[in-house]
Amino acid sequence: MTAESPDDRELEALRARVADLESQEPARRRHRVRSFFAAVLIVLAAVLTPLAVVASWSRAQVTDTGRFVSTMAPLASDPAVQGAVANRATDAIMQQLPISDLLNEVAPTDRPALNAALGRIGPALTDGLSGFVHSQVLNVVQSDAFAGIWEGILRNAHAAFTNVLTGQGGGAVQVKGDTVSLDLAPVIAQVKDRLVANGVGLAAKIPEVHTDFVLVQSDTVKKAQTGLRLLDLAGFWVPVLAVLCAVGGILLAVRHRRATVTTALAMAVAAGLLGIGLTVFRALYLDKLPTDVDQAAAAAIYDTLVRYLRAAVRMLLALGIVIALAAWLTGSGRRAGWVRQLWQAGLGAVRRAAERIGMRLGPVGRFVHRRKAWLGWGAVVVATIVLLTWGYPTAVVVLWIAVVLLAVLAVLEFLDTPPAEPSGIADGPSDASGDGKAGPA
Repeated sequence: MTAESPDDRELEALRARVADLESQEPARRRHRVRSFFAAVLIVLAAVLTPLAVVASWSRAQVTDTGRFVSTMAPLASDPAVQGAVANRATDAIMQQLPISDLLNEVAPTDRPALNAALGRIGPALTDGLSGFVHSQVLNVVQSDAFAGIWEGILRNAHAAFTNVLTGQGGGAVQVKGDTVSLDLAPVIAQVKDRLVANGVGLAAKIPEVHTDFVLVQSDTVKKAQTGLRLLDLAGFWVPVLAVLCAVGGILLAVRHRRATVTTALAMAVAAGLLGIGLTVFRALYLDKLPTDVDQAAAAAIYDTLVRYLRAAVRMLLALGIVIALAAWLTGSGRRAGWVRQLWQAGLGAVRRAAERIGMRLGPVGRFVHRRKAWLGWGAVVVATIVLLTWGYPTAVVVLWIAVVLLAVLAVLEFLDTPPAEPSGIADGPSDASGDGKAGPA
C-alpha cells in the first residue's frame, strides 16, 4: 500500500473543504431569502404603524360616543374657545335683535323724537346692546353649566360624525366645502332665556337659531375625508396587519432577537415620525387659516382633536423601547450578559444577606429555582394580556406595566434559592455569578 504524499493529503483536504462549502450553499441561499422577506415584512410593519394609529383613532371616534365626548369635552373650559363661541353666538343673536325692532315697544307719540335721536346715538345703542348680549353669552359659556351643555352638543353631534367621514354632513356636525362646523343652537337657546330674564323681552321672539362654530377649516378637508373614509373601512384590520407583519418578520428572520430589536425600534421610529407630522401640520394648518379666524381657538381645537393621536404615538414609542430593551437584555451579547450577571449577583447578595439574619425560604425557594423560567415567561404573558386588553393604553400605562413586570422578575430572582452546596463552598462568590443564559428578565 502506497503511502499518501503530503500533496495528496492537502488535495484531499481541499476537496473536503469544497464539498463542505457546496453543502452549505443551499442553506446560505435559504438564509438570504428568509432575511430578504423578513426585512420586507419589518419595513411593511413600520410603514403600517402610522396608518394603524390613525385608523384606530378614527374608528374609536366614530364607534365610541364616550371616546368622542372625552376627546372634545376639554374645549368647554378653554378660554380661547369660550371667547370664540361667545363671539359667534353674539353675532347670531344680534341678527335677530336689530335696534329698529325695539321701536315697536315704544309708545307711538314718542317715536318721532326717538327716531331723530337714533340718527345720532343709534350706533352707540347697537354697541351697547351687543355688549350686553355678549356679556350674557359669556356668563353662559363660563358657567359650570356650560360643560353639561357642551357635552350635550357633542353627544348629539356624534350621531352625525359618521356623516363627516362619509362627506354627507347633516345633524349637529356640518361639512361645507373646506369647513367642518358644530351647531351652537343649544347655547343660543340658553342665552335667549337669560336675556328674557334680564328684561330684554324682545329676545322671547327670537326663533330657534342654528349657527355654525367652526371646528376645522382647511383646503385639505376633502382629502382628509377620503383618507379617513378608507382608514375607517380598514378599521380594525390595519393594526392587525401591522402586528402580523411584525411577528412574521421576526419569525422569518434568521436571528430572532436582533429582528425583534429592529422591528420594535422601526415601529417606534415610524410612530415618532407621525408625531412630528402632527406638529408640522399644526403649524401649516394655522398658517393657512383666514385672518378672521381666532388663531388661539383654532390651535386649542386642533390640539384637542389630535391629543389621543399624540398619546398613541407616545405609547408606541415607550412600547417599542421597552420591547427592544427586553429583547437585547435576553440576548447572547457580552454587554447584555454583564447586565444579567449584575442583576443576578445583586439580588442574590440581598437574598443571602436576608438568610444570614434568619430568613428561610424553604420549599418556596426551591420551587422558584426549578420553575423560574416558566414563572418569568408567565409574568411576561400576563403583562402582554393586560396591555392588549387595556382600553386605550398610554405611555404611562406601558411604563407602569414594564415596572411591575420588572418588579415581579426581581421577586422571582430574590426567591430563587439554589440547591445547598457542599460544606466549605457555600457563600462563595460563585453563588451569584449566574450562568449568563438568556431569560425573561
